[in-house]
Amino acid sequence: MTTPHPLITTRFDANSTADDVVSGVDLTGVRAIVTGASSGIGVETARSLARAGAEVTLAVRDITAGTTTAQDITDTTGNHSVHVAAIDLLDRSSIAEFVDRWTGPLHLLINNAGVFLSNLHRTPEGWEQQFVVNHLGHFALSVGLHDALAAGARERGAARIVVVSSTAHMNSPVVFDDIHFERRAYEPQAAYAQSKTASSLFAVEATRRWAADGIVANIANPGGVSTGLQRDFTPEQREYLAAAEAAGVFTYKTLQQGAATTLVAAVCPEFAHTGGHYLDDGREAYTVTDDADLFTNSHGVKQWALDPAAAMTLWARSLELIRQP
Repeated sequence: MTTPHPLITTRFDANSTADDVVSGVDLTGVRAIVTGASSGIGVETARSLARAGAEVTLAVRDITAGTTTAQDITDTTGNHSVHVAAIDLLDRSSIAEFVDRWTGPLHLLINNAGVFLSNLHRTPEGWEQQFVVNHLGHFALSVGLHDALAAGARERGAARIVVVSSTAHMNSPVVFDDIHFERRAYEPQAAYAQSKTASSLFAVEATRRWAADGIVANIANPGGVSTGLQRDFTPEQREYLAAAEAAGVFTYKTLQQGAATTLVAAVCPEFAHTGGHYLDDGREAYTVTDDADLFTNSHGVKQWALDPAAAMTLWARSLELIRQP
């Protein structure tokens, strides 16, 4: 296990909730976007931001579900600055339209949406869908909103991106010579793991490139939370999770607890001006070697998810993909 710098800690832990994190925090004037905010952890992330006074846009594929969620958040927080906007992270034109519609500064972008698919699905471009939704779509969105984030940083001194990753990142690096499973056999857990490693690497390189603009990006592992993400899990995946829970690798959290680490990265002063950190249970995780066993290092982050060279390579490849005609 390696720790290249003193790990950043906070007063929050595995039992903290998102509302605990924002308690006493005034986010009046903060404009935030939360993707995938019509279900699961995204709802509670948006709710706690709204409770603290932020203007929150729910970036969702299902407008009807998003509108219902927005009304629920307003009803429970009293915040009427909760908006809904359509985005499909599988569709580059939808992402471009979302970016074009956005006006004014942006202070907080939370790349929360995610999918797990038990079978191979491809986009019209031939790209593997888990990689596209969990990484590439968010990459395109973040790049498109760079200027808005930079404006937000000038206005308030900093802007933040939070990407939601997973302990599953430990199961695969980004396989650059076959990202889209064109030559290797498709394995859903490997595809999901690769996409979550990619999410982490994005934050590393975004911070390197954009910190001078006042923008930092950090990675949040929500921990074990039962959400709609599991609806397409394979029987083998369900057995794996059951074995991990029985072995004490994780304990299931509530949705509010699952959103807490995202909120730590989003609002805590410890992460206002520093990025590229992988957070677990409300604090920066320790780094483990790439051959470390997940069952005994479930609260760590593998080196391949923070590797600067891999992050630079992924950025270049991702730009190539989103700029294809």
